[in-house]
Amino acid sequence: MTTTNGGQGQETSPEQLPQLNVVGQYIKDFSFENPNAPKSLAGSQEPPQINIQINVNAAPMSDTDIEVVLMIAGKAETGGLLMFNFELAFGGVFRIRNVPQESLNAVVLIECPRLLFPFAREIIATTVRNGGFPPLLLDPVDFVALYRQKMAQMPAAEAPAQ
Repeated sequence: MTTTNGGQGQETSPEQLPQLNVVGQYIKDFSFENPNAPKSLAGSQEPPQINIQINVNAAPMSDTDIEVVLMIAGKAETGGLLMFNFELAFGGVFRIRNVPQESLNAVVLIECPRLLFPFAREIIATTVRNGGFPPLLLDPVDFVALYRQKMAQMPAAEAPAQ
């Protein structure tokens, strides 16, 4: 039994509580290029300029299952020479139950990519290291800010209630 404002509320069974489960996660697409090796592997006096872009997409698969794809693209250049570039689409299928409709977009576009990110980060770090460079350790991503930015870009008629 739950209480609300000191009074007794309704029974809440475990089946009625909000649930977010990872059904599976996978590399959907991945490419890594080191086009100027071995020249790009030689030490440089200046630190590389690293550019990272992150995006999140989601598509429903059923009433409860949603595919979320975290897309991370990046490149490193120094002295006008491309050292490496990569594109990773890392996906996951999430089963979401008992989440109010007005909160569903935030759960899908904030919590789901937050769960995928550490795995995508490891894939990128390992691949860059295997390409002959020091591992690229991506900083944590503020998916709340990314979500707000994405919602601000949507036309008012399409934007979900927040």
